Amino acid sequence: MAEIEDAIERADREAFTRQPPKTLQARINFLMKQLKTTKAVAQEIGVSQRSVERYRKGERKHPPKAIAERIEDAVRQRWQPQVRRRRRKQAATTTGITVETRARFGYTAPIGATDDGRFRRLTVHLPPTYAQRLFDARNTGANDQQMRAIIAEGFKEIYFQDGGARAMGLSDVTLNDIDYLDLDY
Repeated sequence: MAEIEDAIERADREAFTRQPPKTLQARINFLMKQLKTTKAVAQEIGVSQRSVERYRKGERKHPPKAIAERIEDAVRQRWQPQVRRRRRKQAATTTGITVETRARFGYTAPIGATDDGRFRRLTVHLPPTYAQRLFDARNTGANDQQMRAIIAEGFKEIYFQDGGARAMGLSDVTLNDIDYLDLDY
């Protein structure tokens, strides 16, 4: 599962200032503006060039569900890239990122302290450095486990250690068994 990747995608969708096209014909026309040719659109969504022409003219209005989902994904991926870039840059430089999750947190603690992992529901605002690291990891193709480690490290510093005010012996916080995870930036 790619919980972190999905959470970033949801946060990106929330950043839209205008909603993407709703109708099939409008979506195909948008993709035509982006990709320039019916051949390129057909390759992107995995259909024939003739099917793209039919969708564009309105001759076919209800593609199979799998194709409709590919069309929607292609549109969302290209919709308002400047808005998404601006929001990510702002999160990575000034505002940071808020992570809300219900997951099992495990950690290594000094002898005498409990290090049993347990489910917690947390909403923690992480500073811009963690947002930047998370976006950089995503852009370089990091897997979900690597992105979880970045978030877990942020939770360790901000929540568990309270920025250095407590639990200094705590190390190796892990984020496991994610029930849900949501990001906001």
